[in-house]
Amino acid sequence: MNVTSSGIINGIIQPQYGGRGTQFNENHIPTFSLPFKAENVPEKTVSLAIVLEDKDAYPVTGGFAWIHWLAANITRFDIRDNESQTATDFVQGRNSWTSIQGGEQSVELSSYYGGMTPPDQPHIYELHVFAIDKMLDIGQGFLLNELYRAMEGHILAQYTLKGIYEN
Repeated sequence: MNVTSSGIINGIIQPQYGGRGTQFNENHIPTFSLPFKAENVPEKTVSLAIVLEDKDAYPVTGGFAWIHWLAANITRFDIRDNESQTATDFVQGRNSWTSIQGGEQSVELSSYYGGMTPPDQPHIYELHVFAIDKMLDIGQGFLLNELYRAMEGHILAQYTLKGIYEN
């Protein structure tokens, strides 16, 4: 399986997908989500799941990766710009903006893409895309651990696409 994004050019995530963009929610969290395309997906793939995380956040958060986007039960292999806000054909989990460090944004607002705003230096962001052999029994607002439990034993392939974003 291979994953690409028109929003990542020469390893750099383009400004509109984070704090240098123009689309924000009421808490000034970037909401314009990164597009991606999965190709050469295993034949028995029923759905995709994604985790967009920032492991460079460890020093800033006091010890955990920052989750920017969780989604599951994606039945298409081409997700366009800003579909976190507009698509209704997949479920999304809570990002880290719902945490104490993220200002305890509501579960409702945090169950979408919450874009990149690295506070200290450029960070490397990882988009993990999983090919799954079934639809997952998981609902809107799920947590990262719930996603991994639901996927256990059902991952046919996975791919990690990386990009750098700086504020």
